[in-house]
Amino acid sequence: MNTKRQTHRPAAPSAGDYLIASKQCELMHLQHFLQMGKLIQSIGNLVHGLQQERGASNVFLGSGGAKFGSERTAMIRESDSRHLAFNAALVEVHESLTEQPVSPQLLNHIASAVHGLETLPRLRRQVECQNLNAVEATETYSRLIQGLITVVFEAADTAVDPTIAGLLVAMVHLMNGKEFCGQERAAGSAGFSSGGFDAALSQRIMHLVAAQERCFEVFVSLADADSRALWYELRSHPREAELDRLRRLGWSVGPRRILDPELADRWFGLMTERMDVLKKVEDAVESCFHGRCVDRFGEARNSLAHQETLLATLDEDGESSQPMLVLCSSGESWQSDGVGQQFGRSILELVQEQTRRLQQMTDELQVVKETLEDRRTQEKAVLLLMAHRKIDNDEAHRVLRKLAMDQGRRLPEVARALVSMADVLN
Repeated sequence: MNTKRQTHRPAAPSAGDYLIASKQCELMHLQHFLQMGKLIQSIGNLVHGLQQERGASNVFLGSGGAKFGSERTAMIRESDSRHLAFNAALVEVHESLTEQPVSPQLLNHIASAVHGLETLPRLRRQVECQNLNAVEATETYSRLIQGLITVVFEAADTAVDPTIAGLLVAMVHLMNGKEFCGQERAAGSAGFSSGGFDAALSQRIMHLVAAQERCFEVFVSLADADSRALWYELRSHPREAELDRLRRLGWSVGPRRILDPELADRWFGLMTERMDVLKKVEDAVESCFHGRCVDRFGEARNSLAHQETLLATLDEDGESSQPMLVLCSSGESWQSDGVGQQFGRSILELVQEQTRRLQQMTDELQVVKETLEDRRTQEKAVLLLMAHRKIDNDEAHRVLRKLAMDQGRRLPEVARALVSMADVLN
């Protein structure tokens, strides 16, 4: 008599198990982005609040504390409210971000942004006591703002659904263009307030205008129709023509002619109005992004339920009397000895259908990710130029643009060549 205990090995997972797991993975990813949407929305709102606060602080410091004191106080209260909303959104998504982390870069940039916001009270005290000048305050606020925008950039890089990734890339470029607009507001206000633009200030504004156009070009190529319509409405507004006139006026003033200081208030007001409209466009993109996440989540959930039902109805016990030859899309073949023809054929069809769909998503996603990679490469090329030529960020961007124009090549191509050359030399 055999007294040995029988050991029961668990059955090997079936093809159907992995098909279901593939669908569940997609569903979990979409659920993650539904949560991330609240964080991204709170970042956009906080960035806008900090941009308003930065603008008021510039006027406050530029006027020696005579202007925008009460307005600045009100904007600080509004920024604090938006900061609290950001923290609440971060709490909601924290578990999703940390229990199944999808990107160390994203987590690191969130850490950097949170740390930067912790320095905000000290910055405000320095502005209040006028221990900083307008340029120093602008640079500090801009670093905080860019840190927050980078979180959205990195979130876009983790998206695997091309429709969601495309909207996030559109949004982050719109946010960057809006931030360059805010920096142009500060630079132009300084020029008009002082009565004239020197060569360096004129070049900086030209750089900021060009940077905005590059960002907005990418935005238009990826945004939804409603958001694009709002954008075109913004561009056709008479305000845009007046801003162009003020730019040309500032650039053309010679050393013997002084601008009317009252133009500073007009410039600041027009640029502030422009940024407020850009925020409305951003809100429209965010709304479309949220709606797209909800729709895709619903589709994925329904698809999972349908596939579970379909697999449950297949006759797994039916065996064929003849082995079945299965041809795969890769060109390989295998025989099924223990699987019924109907079931095997159904599983194969489901696998191939999922493969085709995922490949199509990958192809579409690649186009979006190339846009993100182009930006990363250009920023890396700028840093290399800054280090090699001992120049600042604006000058490095100008050098990169000039190289592209002189060579008749696209900016990303020149940037890749520079980065590649640096990698070889290192």
